[in-house]
Amino acid sequence: MSVRALVVAFAVLAATGCSRNETSTAKGTRVVSLSPSTTEAMFAIGAVKEMVGRSRYCDHPPEVLALPQVGGYVDPSFEAILALAPTLVVGARGPTGTALTDKLAERSIATYFPKAESLAEIRTMIEGLGAKTGHVEGARAVVAKMDARVAEVEESVKGLPKVRVLLVFGVEPLSVAGPKSFPDEMIARAGGANVVTEGGAYPMLGFERVLALDPDVIVAAIMSEPRAAERIAKDKPGWSGVRAVKEGHVVPLTDETILRPGPRIGEGLAALARALHPEAKP
Repeated sequence: MSVRALVVAFAVLAATGCSRNETSTAKGTRVVSLSPSTTEAMFAIGAVKEMVGRSRYCDHPPEVLALPQVGGYVDPSFEAILALAPTLVVGARGPTGTALTDKLAERSIATYFPKAESLAEIRTMIEGLGAKTGHVEGARAVVAKMDARVAEVEESVKGLPKVRVLLVFGVEPLSVAGPKSFPDEMIARAGGANVVTEGGAYPMLGFERVLALDPDVIVAAIMSEPRAAERIAKDKPGWSGVRAVKEGHVVPLTDETILRPGPRIGEGLAALARALHPEAKP
């Protein structure tokens, strides 16, 4: 998926999407998961046997690769989904809009596309999957482990100075984490302060705005471009005047867990905390 497509997908998570037939029972459940976060959650809670299909972007744990794939995160194939005879289709809320859920509802196929724009909503998503697949205890255990790890990370940065952060998802165009987004909450819990306090949840900034914000640290969380941090630090004209660049605080972060609102989010938070506070031991 392109950077622009990823940012657009993030941007609509909190605004669109729906769930249908949410009273589906666990007996005989056959699940197709369309997002990496819900796929990881299914495996984590122990609902492996219920999984019959995935999106092409679902790649963790490795065992999931053995499942048939039904297209992309934003553009799943309705025909491929139907061929797997699912009783439940799950995914992140937003990217596919309501068109898919409407079509599935016409076939009496239940759907579950919960919001996941906060840690609280991630907990609800995991617990919801547990309820729908008959793995309630497994879901509770995953949530408890996640909460414990988050608490551990927060304790490790407690009392440390708040670092002013620009979290970057893409360089061209410059796509960043904005206020009231899931990454914004991650920054705060990792001991940072997001320099982007106005605008949308996933805005695209001009260079003049970056100069004005003058962050202490730039975190380059661009999974598809390992050299992104180097490009910002060395190749982008004019960036030498930004505090983070001048002081050598452009940090690459290629740990996918930071951008996946699922059961491994505690490890993603730890990775971000280490990027902001190398002295901490989360």
